[in-house]
Amino acid sequence: MRTLKVWLWAFLGLLTVLWAIAASWPETSGLMALRKPAIYVTGLLAICAMSFAMVLALRPVRLESWLGGLDKSYRLHKWLGITALVTAVAHWLVVNAPKWAVSLGLMERPKRGERPDIAELPALQQWFDAQRHTAESIGEWAFYGLVALIALALIKRFPYRLFAKTHTIVALVYLALAVHSVILMDFGYWTQPVGLVAALLMAAGTIASVLVLTGRIGHARKTAGTIEDIDLFPDLGVVETSIRLEQGWQGHQAGQFAFVTFDPKEGAHPFTIASAWKGDDRRINFITKGLGDYTDLMADRLKVGDKVIVEGPYGRFIFSDGKQRQIWIGGGIGITPFIARMKQLALAPHDQVIDLYHATQPLDPKAAEKLTADAKAANVRLHLVIDGQDSRLTGERLRREIPDWTTASIWFCGPAQFGHSLRTDLVSHGLKYEDFHQELFNLR
Repeated sequence: MRTLKVWLWAFLGLLTVLWAIAASWPETSGLMALRKPAIYVTGLLAICAMSFAMVLALRPVRLESWLGGLDKSYRLHKWLGITALVTAVAHWLVVNAPKWAVSLGLMERPKRGERPDIAELPALQQWFDAQRHTAESIGEWAFYGLVALIALALIKRFPYRLFAKTHTIVALVYLALAVHSVILMDFGYWTQPVGLVAALLMAAGTIASVLVLTGRIGHARKTAGTIEDIDLFPDLGVVETSIRLEQGWQGHQAGQFAFVTFDPKEGAHPFTIASAWKGDDRRINFITKGLGDYTDLMADRLKVGDKVIVEGPYGRFIFSDGKQRQIWIGGGIGITPFIARMKQLALAPHDQVIDLYHATQPLDPKAAEKLTADAKAANVRLHLVIDGQDSRLTGERLRREIPDWTTASIWFCGPAQFGHSLRTDLVSHGLKYEDFHQELFNLR
């Protein structure tokens, strides 16, 4: 999380500094004198934040190692979207507030400054100037669309299927806002570093938008497959699906996830991979829990023989920190990456010392048996923390039960607040912040 905050603030800080260098500052004082610079800086931050967000929407694998995984990339994508919304609203208010104040009689109409002779301007600037009215209209309607679409994206109760479809429209809104920004940006910026950065970002955002609209996201990483087996755990609301993949899948590491399309009408959903990869087998497993919407229907709708599309793998929750001592904590369905890792460890001897805590509701006997067998085969010490039967898993309990916890790295997958609480406790008692690895498996 710290890395993401550094990325966000460094990005916004750099843009602001570059803008301040290029900006034309007013010679007079007062709020109206600051209006023009405020219009430019809010507009710049909004379109550049949205451009970066559009690039991240492509799921660029090369950025995963820098950001810490696609889950972190999507978190940054969300923050950039919120930043774009806030700065776009500020931009809209700065543009319109004086007009409202004049119409309400709260202030006098400001005197317009002397405008340069259009004929003396460069030809391109003359053309831009002639398009101002059109660009303003495009920007205003695109702004309303942006507010509505980002608001829908932030409403967790809005069905994922509809979210995925409506969120694609953001690409069209972005293209309209890019046109608005190119025409209305201070023409002098284009010969300054801020203009170069903005141009590169908008070019990248435009390419990303076209790829989004043409359905090319993750195209090169998609592999067809067939459901071979379905195992149900009705007491837990869990479905384990085994899929045989066709040629094209390049393999994966335990802890990674993929986007799986079981139903074209529903679209792709992200699920953690629950199996180790053996190239001669070509089977891959997913363990999914009904958490509302489509996942509640999977147990009834999926059938052996169904064709699916698997896109991936993604993620950097891959246990590769070089630590001899590790502590794993899986909350609920967050146990999935640890199952995959245990299956991987069972394939070859290892000398790591690993404790796995699984906080869960009472387990189905079949599920408990499979989990215990996986832990034994991988030489992992399993601790079941049953809701309503055992004391809660807290940082204090963990420190008490694992005396050498300060030498370990912690790998957590589960409810975000649960992970935050554990991280805060353990870091405050001496754990290095970077030794707590948390999967932020919430792509909205």
